Amino acid sequence: MSGSIPDLFETPKPEERIDQRVAALRSRLQAYDHAYYVLDAPEVPDAEYDRLFRELQALEQAHPECITPDSPTQRVSGAVSEAFASVRHRIPMLSIRTETDTSEQGARAFDARIRKELELEPGDPPVAYVGELKFDGLAISLRYQDRVLVQAATRGDGEQGEDVTHTIRTVRQIPMRLPDDAPADLEVRGEVYLRRDDFEAMNQRQRERGDKTFVNPRNAAAGAVRQLDPALTAQRPLSFFAYVLAHAEPPLALSTHAQTLEQLKAWGFAVAHQTRVVMGADGLVGFHAQVGAERDQLPFDIDGVVYKVNRLDWQRRLGFVTREPRWAVAHKYPAQEQLTEVLAIEVQVGRTGKLTPVAKLSPVFVGGVTVTNATLHNAEEVARKDVRVGDTVIVRRAGDVIPEVVCVVLERRPEGTTPFEMPTHCPVCQSPAEREADEVDARCIGGLFCSAQRKQALLHFASRKALDIEDLGEKLVDQLVDQGLVHTVPDVYRLGFVQWVALERMGEKSAHNLLAALEASKRTTLARFIYALGIRHVGERTAKDLALHFGQLDALMDAPEAALLEVRDVGPVVARSVRHFFDQPHHREVVEQLRACGLHWPESESVSERPKPLAGQILVITGTLAHFGRDALTEQLESLGAKVTGSVSKKTTAVIAGTEAGSKLTKAQELGIPVWDEDQLKAVLAQAAAAT
Repeated sequence: MSGSIPDLFETPKPEERIDQRVAALRSRLQAYDHAYYVLDAPEVPDAEYDRLFRELQALEQAHPECITPDSPTQRVSGAVSEAFASVRHRIPMLSIRTETDTSEQGARAFDARIRKELELEPGDPPVAYVGELKFDGLAISLRYQDRVLVQAATRGDGEQGEDVTHTIRTVRQIPMRLPDDAPADLEVRGEVYLRRDDFEAMNQRQRERGDKTFVNPRNAAAGAVRQLDPALTAQRPLSFFAYVLAHAEPPLALSTHAQTLEQLKAWGFAVAHQTRVVMGADGLVGFHAQVGAERDQLPFDIDGVVYKVNRLDWQRRLGFVTREPRWAVAHKYPAQEQLTEVLAIEVQVGRTGKLTPVAKLSPVFVGGVTVTNATLHNAEEVARKDVRVGDTVIVRRAGDVIPEVVCVVLERRPEGTTPFEMPTHCPVCQSPAEREADEVDARCIGGLFCSAQRKQALLHFASRKALDIEDLGEKLVDQLVDQGLVHTVPDVYRLGFVQWVALERMGEKSAHNLLAALEASKRTTLARFIYALGIRHVGERTAKDLALHFGQLDALMDAPEAALLEVRDVGPVVARSVRHFFDQPHHREVVEQLRACGLHWPESESVSERPKPLAGQILVITGTLAHFGRDALTEQLESLGAKVTGSVSKKTTAVIAGTEAGSKLTKAQELGIPVWDEDQLKAVLAQAAAAT
């Protein structure tokens, strides 16, 4: 931004002349337009832009001599990038006036204006309106000739836009060809948008790659449409809603706007199913309230609703004023982006040990709620956005998405701020916080010891593939931790009947059953115990490999990285993680306490010292086996040296097929891989047992 532009966040000085204020507002809004429409990099939230725009409008209305042809108030907004061919709209793409009164009075005021313009008496029937969603995307005009899509253009400045046909063709919701009953020459207008879940998934991929994240779904959609390479656009799953039939030749015999929308649906265009025909002011108020209540559950962003007079002849009669239709209005909801101040940056520790910086904000009403916290995701994201305590930031909340800081308003940064630094130790348990080379998230290595990870550690420990403690589920774990009954995993074995039965929804029978399940879980296998510890990067299969290789827990706990690397399928990352886990004194203490509570397993010799009759064989199990449980069979085969995988490939030695075997059996037959039934499996196991 140019340093010559006055600070518009300050209250205008009394001595400032009106023409100077108008010039300053005009210059700032033009700069914001350029950043948003041309650079795809919005600098302020919509609410702030609208505030400045309304101030300029008011000043120009009061002082018409200040109006200039290039004022933002004299055009729809937007500019045509030089990178795209210019398209002059056959029919101007005009803007709709916005009703900023978000209460029901905004709807009633619109209905009153319409009735007055139509010269309707109080006793006349209510006016029929079409209520639509005000999508937060990019307006697009689609031209069809001989029923084939030949051109797509952005709104631009309303008179001319950009030819983006090459990217719009990638949007699968836009039909490339229309049915035979459609007019030969047709122009349809609507909104290209990005679903919230697709937007969040895109940003997560950007963070994982260390790339810049997108500001909001609308910005991401606009940037996708305005790519020069359609292959890049195709990587962003854009969607489209149609909302107006701008031109048809030959003309159609339609009398209402609702009929045109139904016709668009019949031709294959997507029309939002929330669209309704409503009657009078009460109908508008009800529609605004209903959509507002459902807003957070919508899969896409909206910032309001649109009301349109349904009868097309009345639309023509009402006409336009200052380039806006009298017969339509946009009725907004509270903004989902607002400006606020960062009061502090704290680091929260998640259930899995992930450290997340969180901005503590001066309370601000955004997206229908008061927001005081916003996620900053990770250290790289904080550094990229350069968020500092004292900064004024744009905060965004949409739907169920956690509020996040979008960007910093640098021109409002106070002097003396310092960059944020991620802590090197967990703020909860003071264990080291580490980040692996290929990850963006730092994690506390406290694991079983860190109180922030207590619930997750206990749930994992009790899970089916770990200690399999039946009935020790999430609600019960929440009670144990929240009431201070369990501080570390071994504590769960120390609770007596009286403590269990006192818990909410825990009767005597349930308490007895849980105590029995805890007692049964004490006899387990070494592989299950290793998996239950929740060592980072050690899944069920790796835990089995470690147990088979070392045979004894103490041997594993003392193994150097070099010895760990000798285990099948264990690489440097896993070896370092295992070594790091057992290097922590508090982890060893938890292990010893668990053994003191009676947890045990059959100690065995190292697999390297035992015969491995099935070594080198890669087996796949599919279908239902009558005489074998899948988990038990997998453990038995792996104890004999085989590797059990979930997919069939050319490297597969054999497929063990039960009843209702599906695609894996078919693929094995196609590749000529041997298939064992249960009798053949029993023979193989018997032969292997004889060899051990």
